[in-house]
Amino acid sequence: MAENKFLIPPLRPGATLAVIAPAGPPKPGRLAPVEGWLRERGYEARLLPSCFGTPPLDFLAAPDHVRVADVHEAFAHPHYDAVLALRGGSGCIRLLDGLDLDWLAASRRLLIGYSDLTVLHALRTNAGIPSLHAPMPASDWGLPGAEADTDALFAVLARGWRAGDVVGRAARHELSHGGVARGRLIGGNLAMFCALLGTPHLPAVDGALLFIEDISEEPYRVDRMLSQLRLAGVLDRIAGLVVGSFSGAEPPDAVLADHLPRLRCPVLAGWPAGHGQPNRPLPLGVAAEMDVASGTLTLA
Repeated sequence: MAENKFLIPPLRPGATLAVIAPAGPPKPGRLAPVEGWLRERGYEARLLPSCFGTPPLDFLAAPDHVRVADVHEAFAHPHYDAVLALRGGSGCIRLLDGLDLDWLAASRRLLIGYSDLTVLHALRTNAGIPSLHAPMPASDWGLPGAEADTDALFAVLARGWRAGDVVGRAARHELSHGGVARGRLIGGNLAMFCALLGTPHLPAVDGALLFIEDISEEPYRVDRMLSQLRLAGVLDRIAGLVVGSFSGAEPPDAVLADHLPRLRCPVLAGWPAGHGQPNRPLPLGVAAEMDVASGTLTLA
């Protein structure tokens, strides 16, 4: 039966997570607790060299070749059961032409992260492999108010996600409109998704459910990116749009209110994911049904 099929299998107790830093470096004090946090949740951690690397640029965790090697090892080494990004920031897009995409596609290991990790989520989506847009240790875990998001992540890892599961629910939002839409969940950070336009790594948008969120982007920049998606034909080709949080700058409410009502596809706004809180786990690369009336996403 389809409802019994695991789309994201649970991680067994004692599983080992490869922790990588494919983007920015951790802030002081945010690396040391990671192994203990995972052990408290019943898992083991292996922090790969990019977590400790000396960056060639201050916004990178380590040189490109170190971060590329860690991505390859994290997905290929038989000792690891899942891949956890330390944090986002910037730098994942620099790795794309150095990664062996066939090698990565041979592993169905779960990737966990968000923000700049949108770029690596796109690679998993293109390979037909689910991944998890979810809180990361150096960005979220252990911060005041983030406990519910972290608990939600580990609950998903323990039980997995099956076809038929309800992923979550959005509160009623004035910008939500339309009915039901079905498609593959793609996307993540709006700026990084736009950065993939014109590259061979953009996930297929036809009939997809596109999720977007962002941080520290002023309204004029959000307007520019939504206009870019419109002019590239993306917004005319998706089956539905799921809108998460926009934080860390002046809220782009007026920009969203200008763009979203013009979309012909259903829009589910106010989804509880993005930078800040709440940031509930969201599977990407999987088929789902979006129901605007109930505010739900259900795995198909």
